[in-house]
Parts: sequence; C-alpha cells; structure tokens
Amino acid sequence: MNEQGIDVLAFGAHADDVEIGMGGSLAKWAKEKKEIVICDLTEAELSSNGDVITRRDEAEKAASLLGVRERLNLKFPDRGLSIEDKHIREMVQVIREYKPKVIFAPYYKDRHPDHEHCAQLVTEAFFSAGIRKYLVAGDAKAHKPTFLYHYMINGFATPTFMLDITNHIEQKIQALQMYQSQFFQAEKGVQTPLTEGYIETVTAREKLFGKEVGVSFAEGFVANKPLLLHEDLFGEKL
Repeated sequence: MNEQGIDVLAFGAHADDVEIGMGGSLAKWAKEKKEIVICDLTEAELSSNGDVITRRDEAEKAASLLGVRERLNLKFPDRGLSIEDKHIREMVQVIREYKPKVIFAPYYKDRHPDHEHCAQLVTEAFFSAGIRKYLVAGDAKAHKPTFLYHYMINGFATPTFMLDITNHIEQKIQALQMYQSQFFQAEKGVQTPLTEGYIETVTAREKLFGKEVGVSFAEGFVANKPLLLHEDLFGEKL
C-alpha cells in the first residue's frame, strides 16, 4: 500500500450499497489511477435472497469490475448496526490503516435503518480517527481525512455537488448486475423492492441528476462541509 495512504475509502452497510450510490464515480476514479477501498460493515446475512457466500462472491466481482483495489468486510451484525464504541473503534482502525484522503458513507436519510446507522457510525469514526489520544488496537497513528461525503442509496436528496459518470454508466450497471441474488427474481427467491426494476430506477435517478447539470448521467453527493473552489474533491489544489 502507498505509504501516503489511499485516495478513497467508501463505507457501506451491505455489499451493493456503494455500487448503488457511487459505482460510476468509483469506475471514473479507478481509470484515473486513484486507489480505492470499499469497506462493507455487514455480510447482509439477513437478506431475503442469497446467502453470505453468494453475496461475498458477488461483491468481489462487482468491485473488480469497477477497478476497486480492495474490499473489506467488518462482519458487524446485519440489522444490528448501532452507535457502539466497539464498532466505532474497528472503523477507526480501518481509517488509520488505509489513511484515505476522503471517506464516503450513505446519505443519512434513507428508508433502510441500516443505511442511516452506517452514516452515523462513519461520522463518528471519521471524527475519532483524527484524535491522537483516541486509542485503538494496533499502532496506527491518528489520521484525519480531508472530507466526508455522502452518496445516495434509496431516495433522492438535493446534492451538494454532482459528478459526470456518462462514460461509466454502463460499468455501474454491469457492477449492479453482478448482484444476481439481489436485483433479479430467482425461481426460489422472494419478491422484494430490489427485484422490481431497481437497477432501472437507479439508472433513471442518475439520468435525472445528469439533466440538472447538462450531462447524460451523474451521481449526486452531499458534503459534510462547504467546498472551496480552489480545491478538488480530495482537498488538493487545482
């Protein structure tokens, strides 16, 4: 790993969360040689369809297709995410080990409680990772990423900014299609909101975002603080 740390650390409650919210942006940055790591908090063991092994395989295939360097899973309990010190400390360890320039988390308003709880946990870990006296296992030093950004899973919020993913929308769709157990109705599976044209809904959202900024497709994000025009998304001078 680069001694200076990675560029992007994206947290999700479940495998497929990150792809839904920012798969196109990850593909875009991977092409630009940015170092990207995804960290899923749970193994989604309570999913209506699929199982842990299947979802793990799907997640690895999706990450590889997007050009993600590494994918982690902290194995927190599905539907058991809560603001607990032990959860925050494990996430702080990840942040300090990988030293990302920026962190991404789900938007903090979502119909799925796990997504909201993930956002809250990342916010806590983002802050605590930069406190020198906040001690966790290992010897990694405090690290304070430049920004915390939120991507959208379910719902449609007003973005702080958008990224043009027109050249990567097909890559995003293909990554989502890796999750056969989630987005496609299996013969013995059950019908869920995800099996009822969900990928098409996500694509339509990105098309609407794109129209707002004059491109074919875009992904929207909410920043944790105002952005300066003389800095890019990674806090580097333009």
